[in-house]
This record gives sequence, C-alpha cells and structure tokens, in this order.
Amino acid sequence: MAILAALSVGVSKAGFGGVGVIQVYLMAELFGKASVGILLPMLVVADLIVYPAYRKHGSWGPVGKMIWPALIGMFFGFFLLRSMPEGWAKPLIGLIILSMVALQSVRKMKPSAFQVFAESRGFGAGAGVVAGFATMVANAAGPIFQLFLISRRIPKMELVGYGVRFFLLVNLIKLPFTGGLGMTTGESLLFNLKLVPIIVLGVYGGKWLLVRVSQRWFERIVVTFALLAGSKLLFFS
Repeated sequence: MAILAALSVGVSKAGFGGVGVIQVYLMAELFGKASVGILLPMLVVADLIVYPAYRKHGSWGPVGKMIWPALIGMFFGFFLLRSMPEGWAKPLIGLIILSMVALQSVRKMKPSAFQVFAESRGFGAGAGVVAGFATMVANAAGPIFQLFLISRRIPKMELVGYGVRFFLLVNLIKLPFTGGLGMTTGESLLFNLKLVPIIVLGVYGGKWLLVRVSQRWFERIVVTFALLAGSKLLFFS
C-alpha cells in the first residue's frame, strides 16, 4: 500500500492532480491520523523533483496572493489536527475526499453556475482558506487550488506551474508543524527515504501517461476510486 501511495504521489505531481486522493486514502488506511505527517515529506520530494520542469511556466505573484488565506486555513487545521481524537481521523479525511469529488462534479455538471460563483469577490479568499485547512488536515488541497485557477481561465501549463510553486511552499511550511505534533519523525523520514525511488518512478511514469492516456477516462477512474475510498473512510472505518 505504501508503494502504491508513493507511485500515486509521483503521478499526481506529474500532471494528474486528481490522483492525489489515492495516496491520501492509502496512507490514512495505513497510519490513521499520523498519515498527515508521514505523507508530507513524500509530497515535498515530489515537489522538488517536478519544480525544475515547470519553473518556466507561471510565476510566484498569484501564489503570493493565495498563500495568505491558505495560512489562515492551515492555522485552524493545525489546532484541529492537534486536538482531534485518533478515531476522527479516517472519517474526517473521507469527508474531505468526498467533498473534493462533489466540488469537481458541480463544476462538470453546472459549469455556468460554477463560473458565476467562482468569479465572485469572496471565492478566491474562501478557496485559499479551505485549501489551507484541507492541506493541513489531510494533504488534500489539490482539487480546490486547481478549481480556483481554472475559474480564472489560466492556461494549462501556467496552472501546473502555479500549483507546483504553491504546494512546494505550503508543504515546506507544514513540515515544522507536523514535526511538532510528532507525526513527522526520524523514523518516518527513514520510511520515506525507502520510497523515494518509487516517487521518482511515479513522476516519470506520470509524464509518460500524460501524453498517452485520455484525460477524460483517467478522471472518471479517479473519481470512481475517490467515491469508494472516501465512503469507506467515512462510513466503514
């Protein structure tokens, strides 16, 4: 399961952002609440591998505008993560996964209504806060951030470039917090180190898939998995 999670980390960072729910689910099943801190260094490794490939796309400007509301969400997420019982972890992560699926579904089924909402004044700040909360509690902010950029009609390559910058910065900020909670430890970092080759394989495998697999069918498979995984964590943990 850890190997599959590491592959998922690489593939999601290579361009298939929706795959991120797979590693969140697998690590939650393996480690429960502590999965947040154990998964985080794997994401940082993937961010550092992918960033050079996309540094020519996008810029840091829009990232700076969203990082401040994200920090507010991370602040609240940290205190929830610190205080919530272990038994809450899997259902909460399942709820976040299902919320991501619902948000994607609304965008697909009601694109005009979603566009009106997305262009409202408060959507950007609200998306930043929710993304910060979701990434702190479950490492699951990818879909929210992507929807925010899509709503601004940002070209595909620039969207990926902004995402790489945002999550590299956010994940580095989170490391001291998960370390302080005892979720990222020397032992967990050694565990992460064993999975680095698998993450690298996932990144390059994801790039290979990106030009050969239909995005539409890939997204359908990921959404189906997310529904099953989120339901299991929420209702059958």
